[in-house]
Amino acid sequence: MNKDHEDEINILILSAGRRVELVNCFKAARDRLRIKGRIVAADASNLAPALYFADVREQVPRISENDNYVNSIIDICNRHDVSLIVPTIDTELLLLAERRDQIEGRTKAKVLISELDVIKICRDKTNTQRWLEEHGFLVPSMVSDQDIESGNVEYPLFIKPLDGSSSINAFKAESREEIDTFKELIGDGKYIIQDFMEGTEYTVDCFLDLNGRIITVVPRIRIATRSGEIAKGRIVRDAEIIEDVTRLLTELKAVGHITIQCMRTDRGIEYIEINPRFGGGAPMSIMAGADSCENLYRLLRGEELHRREDFRENITFLRFDASIMLNEDDEPEEI
Repeated sequence: MNKDHEDEINILILSAGRRVELVNCFKAARDRLRIKGRIVAADASNLAPALYFADVREQVPRISENDNYVNSIIDICNRHDVSLIVPTIDTELLLLAERRDQIEGRTKAKVLISELDVIKICRDKTNTQRWLEEHGFLVPSMVSDQDIESGNVEYPLFIKPLDGSSSINAFKAESREEIDTFKELIGDGKYIIQDFMEGTEYTVDCFLDLNGRIITVVPRIRIATRSGEIAKGRIVRDAEIIEDVTRLLTELKAVGHITIQCMRTDRGIEYIEINPRFGGGAPMSIMAGADSCENLYRLLRGEELHRREDFRENITFLRFDASIMLNEDDEPEEI
């Protein structure tokens, strides 16, 4: 490694897309801690907005090009002395978990990813459902195709892809006809059907150190969403949710930033899904004081973290769109 860069902590954010807030949170934590280092953002599209807020931008192959994608990550890590690789979307998680040893063996970077068995639990909704049931957590009941055929169900129901994210192809179904239409749209056998839940929906941002010790658990109410991602949210200190999610995390043994979706219903706290990555709304909890970006920098500096519950509560975040302009040379220019 270049002597000039040996004290730097450089972060690679994958599938940067629209994650401008997350890039800026990493930059703010770096500057606040007076750490030398760069934020490298990578995406398959050179028009991903977050690229132009990073210190370095890189274009990579699509995740579906498994070997090419992994090799490009290795190349980027070596060229930029990357210390930590941060995934941000569901579709890259299995690949990174499966190829972590290869990536870490050929670079000095750590991949921020939970163990493969944890990723398999979280990425397949049926696996998630079974794991939650086996560990005593409330989930909406799963409905089989046989139940649908027999008519022994009560509508509305909820249908979604087994490996879906961002609420894409997730539907409330009011009838057998609608279920059949949505099954065909999602694809044969690639869906999960559940009882429909009603209640107050929460996202819980959690951070665990690299040994799986819980550092922060922050619930926020999902006031409004757009395309499956939170648009308006309020940070709350809900002791019951914090306690239940703490038990879940203790059983799951994940690492890094974890985003959990649940709902408070008449039955209690029912879980929707577990996303072992930074969710789109994670900057809300970060800016409320549960700073996962700062936590990661501190871990990379060799510091030991302890559980913290000093985040701000009853604060509301309203997210909005903004634009950047690229000039004739595809470089950002002030508007």
